[in-house]
Amino acid sequence: MNHISNLWIQRSAWLIAIRPKTLGAAVAPVLIGTALAISDGMFHLLSCLLCFLASILIQIGTNFSNDYYDFLKGADTTERLGPKRVTQSGLLEPDAVKKLFIIVFGLAVLCGVFLVVRGGWPILLIGLLSIASGILYTGGPFPLAYHGFGDIFVLLFFGPIAVSGTYYVQALEWRELTILAGLIPGLTATALISINNLRDAPTDVKVNKRTLAVKFGENFVRREIQFALILSGVLPILLVVMKPSQWPALLSLLVLWPIFGVIKVVLSDTKGCELNVVLVNTGKILLIQSLLFSVGWTAPVFLR
Repeated sequence: MNHISNLWIQRSAWLIAIRPKTLGAAVAPVLIGTALAISDGMFHLLSCLLCFLASILIQIGTNFSNDYYDFLKGADTTERLGPKRVTQSGLLEPDAVKKLFIIVFGLAVLCGVFLVVRGGWPILLIGLLSIASGILYTGGPFPLAYHGFGDIFVLLFFGPIAVSGTYYVQALEWRELTILAGLIPGLTATALISINNLRDAPTDVKVNKRTLAVKFGENFVRREIQFALILSGVLPILLVVMKPSQWPALLSLLVLWPIFGVIKVVLSDTKGCELNVVLVNTGKILLIQSLLFSVGWTAPVFLR
């Protein structure tokens, strides 16, 4: 009976470490990149599936890596206000978490082999930078998140880079439109990490984790979140102006209502654990927004 109980605890620990609620951020830009490829008649099934798998694996590997390095640097303590971290809480040994993020990143590399063969050096560069940034986000001699560069990392790698890479490996050509479309998930993901940093600012400052919330203060980050969410919400209008035939993509404007709900809470001086609910809601907005935009953008293809 104890053996079964231990197995159940261990499986639960791995699930906590994976952080399933964060995987929407990995899926969102691949959805949009694939929608753009479908619209242009460039859809490639195997490349699409491998992009989804590689993106999810890189996100999981990054989560494991962050869990491990934040523990080593003392950022995750008993004062933590967010969800439980498996290394800090003792659910998993640090060495086990380290081995696992190496394995998961290795699996992402295997997924990327075909993508590199198909897309060449641009995809190789994107893949290597994505994995390196996932580790260096909280690890290495100059961890990005500890020096205020986490936001720009999230904006780029969960936005234009991921969307453009997904499109390119299917279409085998670049389009400027993918950069602009990539800002939709990129900006919402930036708001997501900013809410996380706003919540953690009181404990981050103690370990010299100088996120923008620590560097410039809470008011700055609250306005950053407001700007990122509003711009992300209205960007589909600009894209449709550029390509009017894709007007069904305006379906994604439905998320403006929950976006304004999140902004209202963020600007109301909400702090600490109360921001956990806002984080969950913003994660849902990111996934639903990308899904609605993708469905709308591809609708004209199926309605012809």
